[in-house]
Amino acid sequence: QVQLVESGGGLVQAGGSLRLSCAASGRTFSSVAMGWFRQPPGKGREFVAAIWCRGGMTYYAESVKGRFTISRDNAKNTVYLQMNSLKAEDTAVYYCAADRKCGSGSTSLDEYDHWGQGTQVTVSS
Repeated sequence: QVQLVESGGGLVQAGGSLRLSCAASGRTFSSVAMGWFRQPPGKGREFVAAIWCRGGMTYYAESVKGRFTISRDNAKNTVYLQMNSLKAEDTAVYYCAADRKCGSGSTSLDEYDHWGQGTQVTVSS
């Protein structure tokens, strides 16, 4: 079992940066891939980024490629999402999620079986 708690959200101006953190508890964190998803107002949840269990591979949605960076520190049981050059359309609730497998860049919500409660990111234009 993995419990996930996101932090680092807030209000930022367009062009600014935020770093989200997701702290995990449970002894399986380092054996599973992790992902970030987001849910914009009035829309469904969408894939943002994913990273393999040992950080060897990363995957990004086209809309954030080159602006967002996913990373993890298995010694701290934490996964991060560094968000730069933020745009108004990045406004959403951001969720971290744990995959069932070590090596997966899945964009599908169904592949992730543990979710955090979400953190709000608001980008003002």
